[in-house]
Amino acid sequence: MSAPAVPLYDYQKRWLLDPSRFKIGMFARQTGKTFTTTLELVDDCFAAEAAGGRTRWVILSRGERQAKEAIEEGVKKHCQAYRLGIEVVEGEFKGGSGERYTQLDVLLPGGSRITALPANPDTARGFSANVFLDEFAFHADSRKIWSALFPVISNGWKLRVTSTPNGKGNKFYELMTDASLAGVWSRHTVDIYQSVADGLPREIDAMRQALNDDDAWAQEFELKWLDEASAWLSYDLIDGVEHDQAGRPEDYTGEPCFVGVDIAARNDLFVIWVVEQVGDVLWTREIIARRRISFFDQDALLDDVFTRYRVLRCCMDQTGMGEKPVEDAQRRHGSSRVEGVLFTGPNKLTLATQGKQAFEDRKMRIPLGDRDVRADLHKLQKVTGPTGAPRFVAESDAGGHADRAWACFLAVNAASGPSGPAFADSRPRPGRITRADFRGY
Repeated sequence: MSAPAVPLYDYQKRWLLDPSRFKIGMFARQTGKTFTTTLELVDDCFAAEAAGGRTRWVILSRGERQAKEAIEEGVKKHCQAYRLGIEVVEGEFKGGSGERYTQLDVLLPGGSRITALPANPDTARGFSANVFLDEFAFHADSRKIWSALFPVISNGWKLRVTSTPNGKGNKFYELMTDASLAGVWSRHTVDIYQSVADGLPREIDAMRQALNDDDAWAQEFELKWLDEASAWLSYDLIDGVEHDQAGRPEDYTGEPCFVGVDIAARNDLFVIWVVEQVGDVLWTREIIARRRISFFDQDALLDDVFTRYRVLRCCMDQTGMGEKPVEDAQRRHGSSRVEGVLFTGPNKLTLATQGKQAFEDRKMRIPLGDRDVRADLHKLQKVTGPTGAPRFVAESDAGGHADRAWACFLAVNAASGPSGPAFADSRPRPGRITRADFRGY
């Protein structure tokens, strides 16, 4: 193998110089796993072309944005370091289910090619090539992707898999821990302590103190497998509803919206979660989270949401200090559109069950890779009380006590029930106006 054209830390060199056909690496966050692996891809293409041949690699990332970053921040920079004249072509991949995905191709001078796509079973079976699964633990349908992928690389192609941990309910966990695979896979584990020992400039104590979340530190930097058994929403469920285009207000199409509001005034978060109903799927359009703001400011934020979206129903946490905000919101927007929800044990069970059902049925879309949202959704746990009655708990920390999760569940609840009388909305909206704009609910 040619000497690398960019400086690397020792753990990166060990990964790069390992020629094993099946290679898997578990790396701490921001330690350069994608950067190093894309260097291996470019180096492999360079070596193949120097010997008069050519080769092909496919990068499967968790989303289109991540696939583009792998090309822009990895492959292109390494090709420049190698002084390779390349052509980057953006195209479209059409899956068997009719969905279309952005495909990026880097064409090298000797005919080698590196392709980047979002990972799913369609794209996994679409090529015969060496494959790099980037952040594999976070791929939705990781087992289906694996089943579709493996026959593709069976004819001698190489396979590279990297990720940070994401619970125990995915294929990456099995590949890293199954003792029977020890002789098949070359496994690399690089936690934050190893990477710093090998030269990565990081202030570990300051980072851990600033993060202020023991679970996040254990998973993201110490590479611990967190127990999924007590989590109400597993990481697999969360991964399954993430989407590049969720959480973007500018993508609002003018369809009916439903809102959940979790009230807070002191240490916890005040959260507004807005979903738009597109067909039978609830698309998250916006998540507003603020800490220690006045009730006046909370009212202003909610009024702005009612102004910008066609809100048919809003469910608000009415417990304790929520009594007055709910009463005021009903006065401003109508009691048929604003409903207060008391967080009693039975009500919380109903909210959580409805929310989980939406995740299981994939009738929900949430922002891709939003760490705060993922942490809040995952930290909610269902436990059994002394009397046998179920209750939900979430350890309160710097990120609140699952406030975003409850706002999400309130929004799902708002979409599941009666939504008030018909009303006309004269605000301009994208596209032509149809009878749906004056629909009765």
